[in-house]
Amino acid sequence: QVRLVESGGGAVQAGGSLRLSCVGSGRMSDINAMGWYRQAPASQRELVAVISNGVNTNYADSVKGRFTITRNNAKNTVYLQMDSLKPEDTAVYFCTGGRWLAKYDVEYWGQGTQVTVSS
Repeated sequence: QVRLVESGGGAVQAGGSLRLSCVGSGRMSDINAMGWYRQAPASQRELVAVISNGVNTNYADSVKGRFTITRNNAKNTVYLQMDSLKPEDTAVYFCTGGRWLAKYDVEYWGQGTQVTVSS
């Protein structure tokens, strides 16, 4: 079992920045990738960004060039730096852990952290 705990959400004006953090614990050997999903009201959850144990990353088109995912393997921590935030980035952001081979299969979810961007 892997436990994921997010922090860093909050409210910001459009154009601002936030940094989300997620610390993993437990059987981290179960996973080879960590990532972030988000869910806006009345919308489905969508993948925002994922990073492997190494240096491979993948981003949703909507956040490319604005968000950056990084990882500190020694601390079992993944970060999401969000710049140039837009109101449409408003959502609950979930940290995830899973296996990334041909695609990213999520096995574990954090509890979520709210990000609100006002215009």
